[in-house]
Amino acid sequence: MLLLHTSDWHLGRSFHGTGLLEGQRQVLDALVDTVRERGVDAVLLAGDVYDRALPSADAVALLDATLARLREAGAQVVLTSGNHDSAVRLGFGAGLLSAAGVHVLTDPARLDEPVLLEDAAGERAAVYGVPYLEPRHLGQAWEVDPTHTGVMTEAVRRIRADLEDRRAGSPAPLAGVVLAHLFAAGGDASDSERDIGAGGSPLPASPAPADPAGRDAGSGAEPEGLVGTLGQVPVTVFDGLDYAALGHLHGRQTMAEHVRYSGSPLPYSFSEAKHVKGGWLVHVHGGAVTEVEPVDWRAGRRLAVLADRIGPLLDSPEYAFAEDRWVQATVTDPERPERALERLRSRFPHLLVFRHEPEGGRPERVRTYAQALRQAPTDLALTTGFVDHVRGRPASAEESALLDDALTASRTREAQA
Repeated sequence: MLLLHTSDWHLGRSFHGTGLLEGQRQVLDALVDTVRERGVDAVLLAGDVYDRALPSADAVALLDATLARLREAGAQVVLTSGNHDSAVRLGFGAGLLSAAGVHVLTDPARLDEPVLLEDAAGERAAVYGVPYLEPRHLGQAWEVDPTHTGVMTEAVRRIRADLEDRRAGSPAPLAGVVLAHLFAAGGDASDSERDIGAGGSPLPASPAPADPAGRDAGSGAEPEGLVGTLGQVPVTVFDGLDYAALGHLHGRQTMAEHVRYSGSPLPYSFSEAKHVKGGWLVHVHGGAVTEVEPVDWRAGRRLAVLADRIGPLLDSPEYAFAEDRWVQATVTDPERPERALERLRSRFPHLLVFRHEPEGGRPERVRTYAQALRQAPTDLALTTGFVDHVRGRPASAEESALLDDALTASRTREAQA
């Protein structure tokens, strides 16, 4: 039996104000092609199907079309809800969809009721779906600690109990697979994830970049630089299961041989520029997972993170690769170049983020404009100082002359009033 682990489609998401629906359509085309070419039996989608609880009509239409194409390609689909989804809305019609081979598992009360898969060769797997669990609500209902670790531990305890009963009642081997949407301790985060443990703010990016191959970024140790562990769940929670298909973190990574993140199929922040996007193909034989292999998808516009003085950025062949990519450009000139954004866009039309960070740090300047007010000897010095303070580059001779003319005209009008 062959399973395809994917997650975090975030259908309807935008990237620095630019819609990504066409790129998402392209990568889902590649996903369907993988299902057809490799003979995938089931697609596992571990949450954050949509980017928001009330998705756009276009996003809903794309999901509908993709699910239909996956079924036409011969795969069943098992999906759960993530912290970006509305579990109730995503789960509407789940009973009818299940009859058609699309299994939408969004109810925490039924997380120990698996989808039972069996292929033509008789290989069997019980697939359990754990939607995003809100610990403040479920901790009290389940009488466990109201933490992500507390509720996930209880969820997996219930799943293990059901799996053991099913295995005891059948002589045929049965693999136990779980989908879950959470932050596993030690995972490498990206800028595009919402912190599920601290009220929804973006997670800090891990200081170490993802592995260039995108195949094994997780080390199993907690990364330095992550502030707090309120929302993190130990990987050991999934001990005893054959495979845990995780969602939430956007970089593909291995937390343990049987616990993995597929990552998002497209990059959703510039911190993911070095990620290789794709999923995992999970081989099941004899009631166990025998192999997990990466599958890569190259779709949508790629990313480029550039940093240099404006001259090389505009002229050097070194940066030609970025001309058709989404670009984050950092200009390192000592002073902010004139018309920097406009000039850079002449070469990089898809420039989305511009920064000015001088080499060696910014020069010592008056720290506040209030201090500048006290130190300016003349009105002209005050206005040119304002330009310097806001822009990070002194006013040119022409700009100073214009400001001087404006001040003179203002004084003349005031005198004539």
